[in-house]
This record gives sequence, C-alpha cells and structure tokens, in this order.
Amino acid sequence: MATVPTAGESYAKLAHHLREAQDQAAILAHLANTEDGVKDKALAMGWLAVSEQLKRFVHVVTQMAMGRMQ
Repeated sequence: MATVPTAGESYAKLAHHLREAQDQAAILAHLANTEDGVKDKALAMGWLAVSEQLKRFVHVVTQMAMGRMQ
C-alpha cells in the first residue's frame, strides 16, 4: 500500500534540500575563492550571494509552512 505524503513531511524534505543547496553553494564559493584569478574571486562572490539567497529562501519557506505569510 502506498503512503500518502503529508504537508509536514513534504516541508521537511524541501527544507532539507534547500539547506543542502545552500551548503553546496557556500562550498563552491570557498573553492572558487582559493583560486588566484580575478574571475575566480567574482565567481566566489556570486556563489556566496546564491548561498545567502537560499538561506533567506529557507526562512520564507519556513514562514509559509507555519502559516505566517500574508
């Protein structure tokens, strides 16, 4: 018998994947920052910006899951 997904389980999975994406973007920023080129430094800043946006997105998703969005 197939299980029926719940909103709580679905939120938990989504939040987990978003946090994992945020972590990986931060790692990519770190790795790009270890290189010496000017383009590498710009790329590192771009990945860091992606990481920060994902962090904010996790907050928004959490607020939505808690029913606090207007």
